[in-house]
Amino acid sequence: MQHQLQVNGLLFNVLDEGIGDIVLLVHGFPDDHNVWRNQVSALVAAGYRVIAPDTRGCGMSEMAPRTRDYALHNLVSDLAGILDALGVSKVRLVGHDWGAVIGWHFCIAHPSRVSSYAALSVGHPAAYGGASLKQKLKGWYVLMFQLRGFAEWLITARNWSFFRKFTGEDVEIERWIPSLSRPGRLTAAINYYRANLGVLLRPNVTKLRLPVMGVISDGDRFLIKEQMLASREYVDSHFRFEFIEHAGHWLQIDVPEQVNALLLEFFKDPLK
Repeated sequence: MQHQLQVNGLLFNVLDEGIGDIVLLVHGFPDDHNVWRNQVSALVAAGYRVIAPDTRGCGMSEMAPRTRDYALHNLVSDLAGILDALGVSKVRLVGHDWGAVIGWHFCIAHPSRVSSYAALSVGHPAAYGGASLKQKLKGWYVLMFQLRGFAEWLITARNWSFFRKFTGEDVEIERWIPSLSRPGRLTAAINYYRANLGVLLRPNVTKLRLPVMGVISDGDRFLIKEQMLASREYVDSHFRFEFIEHAGHWLQIDVPEQVNALLLEFFKDPLK
């Protein structure tokens, strides 16, 4: 079932499947809720109710008009509003890429609403922000995305040639390009980076007091293992680290069986 929910003045498309304890899945750039398709089916089969929104400006959710509308506090507020609209008080949370960034901040802002958190690829804001020069070099595109107009031109030029190389011509490319080709959608996606550069450079150092599992893959072209490992310093509860081999940045697509097994095991016993 897909809901159309009015939250914070925008219409959000939200997948809602299954019956049982609730798992909230939050996607990143340049995805929508479909990136979780292999996890949704596995989690529902295991007896969970899965909620997976298209975040603002992504998928079939409405775009906000201004760059500052994509500031992290709004993205966190959107998740809280979606849960409120569905009558949900507490979830098991999973985030990937920008969804992981939003997830960390959601846990900081609303700790009573999260029983456990699985962060895929991106570590705690302070761990990411304090990472080595190697991570800074891997994240060069964050600065390139600040160049309004140029970034959009570069990404789409020559039939999205740069974008294909940048993402490694991932299997999702044929989903991304039609979605981002819709008027205003590419800029909306990039606005996540433009509205939050200060947050990335001056990260929140608040520690989480709930169980966290950090998962990263060996083939991630944008993030290094150390920034996830360092997240342990910002979790005052059990922190579990998992390193997946033979997978790229979109590990939930590349190795869904491994990711699903980790999530199910973590949800069953988050202190293991």
